[in-house]
Amino acid sequence: MASNARLDHRNPFVFDTHELGRRPGALQRLTRTVDAPRDFGLQGVIEVPEGAPVELDLRLESVMEGVLVTGTARAQAEGECVRCLEPLQLDVEADFQEMFSYPDADDRGRVKAEPADDAEEDEDRLLLEDGLFDLEPVLRDAVVLALPMQPVCQEDCPGLCSECGARLADDPDHHHDAVDIRWAALQGLAGTMSDGEKDEMSGDGPESARAAEKQEK
Repeated sequence: MASNARLDHRNPFVFDTHELGRRPGALQRLTRTVDAPRDFGLQGVIEVPEGAPVELDLRLESVMEGVLVTGTARAQAEGECVRCLEPLQLDVEADFQEMFSYPDADDRGRVKAEPADDAEEDEDRLLLEDGLFDLEPVLRDAVVLALPMQPVCQEDCPGLCSECGARLADDPDHHHDAVDIRWAALQGLAGTMSDGEKDEMSGDGPESARAAEKQEK
């Protein structure tokens, strides 16, 4: 059976269900603003900064096997555009639903006389501890799923120039003149030639002059 570490009711992510009771069908609605924990999102890509406010709207429902928690988390994430590398901010709204089971009840809500044989299935269950549950692991999963894997500052962000790295959104007409690599090689060769060699190739050198005189005679 999965067991939680000892929960502290002073932890803002820990909620108390004693007021809700164990009568199936009982409902309780809660709102709470908490500080985002460390590494809350996709590390190195986009995440909610540590200490930033996270607004929670929760609906707690008592069912046979435990407490069904349905809610929405709202926060603002920060990251970097994958196209132009500019900083960006993104409003995040993550919906989630999770069952927190009574430790002494099976999946049908019946009190268990002995531990379940299926240990792997039990390991996946989230349990109430003295009427308390920790919402942080659920929130982490929900926020990660709500965040884009490749965030962009705007849907049509053109990115950066592949030649000089300029941000194309700042200069829509930005371009570079295309140069044929064959001509570029010849230009480089011309830059290394001496004036005499250039004259010979162009026909203006001494040898060219003498050949012209012979032709005239």
